[in-house]
Amino acid sequence: MELRDRIEDQLASTGLPLFAVTLAAVPCPDTPVILTLHWHGFIKEKLADLEQAQVVSYTPVPSSALQLNERWQDLLAVDRAAMEAAWEFGAWDVQRAERPGCMRPGAEAREAMECLQAFGSFPFGINGNSVVVADAPDADELVEVAARRGYLMWMFRPVRGGIWGEYADDATLTEDGRRKLPCPLPPIPPTCEGKRQTVYRFGVSALNTLTH
Repeated sequence: MELRDRIEDQLASTGLPLFAVTLAAVPCPDTPVILTLHWHGFIKEKLADLEQAQVVSYTPVPSSALQLNERWQDLLAVDRAAMEAAWEFGAWDVQRAERPGCMRPGAEAREAMECLQAFGSFPFGINGNSVVVADAPDADELVEVAARRGYLMWMFRPVRGGIWGEYADDATLTEDGRRKLPCPLPPIPPTCEGKRQTVYRFGVSALNTLTH
């Protein structure tokens, strides 16, 4: 899956550091997956379009939601792609959330909002500004499927290209915040039944290795 290349391309084009990366998929083979890059940065709002003009507010840079159309047959392939990206980009761990459809009886209202957010379809902005800029033509259809059948979402915080380098107490990282592939952990098959959280931990505290 082109996950790692797309992240690198976006880092190069924006020049911004990442706060987190999420990936969302529905449990149906050969459907697109949505990669969302959450940036750490602000847009300066000025009274006039002049360099010396006073800054009146700072607006967070919108997240970038991208549709990946590579074909897959097994959710473990998506799971492995997320793990390898998180591993190579130096994340401490990758968290996989399995969520049921939000159209079921008794579902809380916030579950519908979380489903929209997972696929980059944030329904409103903040102070008139977009929260997500999406290049995902099939996002609405994916949300409809996820609302009925549930979905999976992966999240990790990269050290390479992210804001976490100065906080990374991790003996497994190279100087540039990377790890060499392949990821040594095997994927755990999802059940796609109800709510479930799986955490793949990669990091090893450098402090702990010095005291043992």
